[in-house]
Amino acid sequence: EFALTVSGVLMNSDAFTGLDSDTAKEKIVEKAKGEFINTYRLRDWSIGRQRYWGVPIPIVYDPGGNAHPIPKEHLPWTLPTDVDFIPTGVAPLAKSVELKDRTERIFGKGWTPEVETMDTFVDSSWYFLRYIDTANDQEFSSTPAQEKWMPVDTYFGGAEHTTMHLLYSRFWQKALYDLKLVSTPEPYVRRINRGLVLGPDGNKMSKSKGNVIDPDAVVVQLGADTVKMYLAFMGPYGETSNYPWDLGGVVGLRRFLERVYGLSEHIIDIETLETTKLLHKTIAKVSTDIEVYKFNTAISSLMIFINHAEKFGVTKNTYATFLRILAPFAPHLTEELWKETGAGNSIHSSDWPLPEEGMLHDETVTVSVQFDGKMRGLVIVDASASEADVLDAVRAHPELGGRMVTDPKRVIYIQNKIINIII
Repeated sequence: EFALTVSGVLMNSDAFTGLDSDTAKEKIVEKAKGEFINTYRLRDWSIGRQRYWGVPIPIVYDPGGNAHPIPKEHLPWTLPTDVDFIPTGVAPLAKSVELKDRTERIFGKGWTPEVETMDTFVDSSWYFLRYIDTANDQEFSSTPAQEKWMPVDTYFGGAEHTTMHLLYSRFWQKALYDLKLVSTPEPYVRRINRGLVLGPDGNKMSKSKGNVIDPDAVVVQLGADTVKMYLAFMGPYGETSNYPWDLGGVVGLRRFLERVYGLSEHIIDIETLETTKLLHKTIAKVSTDIEVYKFNTAISSLMIFINHAEKFGVTKNTYATFLRILAPFAPHLTEELWKETGAGNSIHSSDWPLPEEGMLHDETVTVSVQFDGKMRGLVIVDASASEADVLDAVRAHPELGGRMVTDPKRVIYIQNKIINIII
């Protein structure tokens, strides 16, 4: 005996025998004279806080203690500025003379303001609707603005906010949708979580553990571009893995940027075809990786190009193109170097370079040759070479050919990379 937890067909159930699960549910509810209901596991949410940094609640109380909403003509109901933050067990707004005088001036003697503020999660649950229409003083977010910008295409955040912020912002959006105040029932099309940057000791950064890294201090020491690139280089953005802060890694990115700064010393009149091809492959790689948020591998390809460029040199055009694909990662340095090339515009307003298709494919490739899984040598073949062509190249090789005394039992070929010959 066991209970089936997925959809199926009822057995030994009298009148309901033979019905599929969904149909049976309807029939059983109908016979029991019940009704279908949805149960949401959303907890009660207290939005009142006894603190200053929140939205003031637009409620005032008459001398009898009855609550009244503040009329529209007196909105927005702003926070007072004469607030004492010394903790005394009393809400900060309750100590504001300015707020008390404002309330009595508008509503009359003996009227008092609400002294709690809304939880900051109230702000974060709908702020994106205001971002798209900040100059509107008639409504919180106009329909035309929402139709143009909403829902948010991609929303980034940390896993620690999945329950609180993400859950409540969706609930808020759906409530506004039912009230016909927003144009879409969902606030986001796609959600991407990112991991945490841990302390150097591998633990979550915490003042109590003394492992907090102040990014401002690192920026002062090594520059904003260094910190920006290091954070992008730590790992794939869309993975929830956590990465410890590594000062050695930060310094490594600083050295890379110093090499970029010195690349102008390697400018030549005519560059090799290999250099031009590598540039276009780098453009393609960076362009693709940015689209899928793999900033770490995009930066790796930029590093590979620098290694090559320092050895063989680059033309002025290649140098300028390289700066443009580096610009999203090192905006300050590239802007400075771009100006030094004599360009009149900002590098960030220049067109993004596009790779030439003909430059993305090599005419010849080097294939690793294995016999029974052991690496034995290399052969150079055309990039379009088939498995049979590679086998012919192995047979013609002065050293590898001697191992082909019999026809192979099996061949495993990975195009343009490896051939494993099972003898």
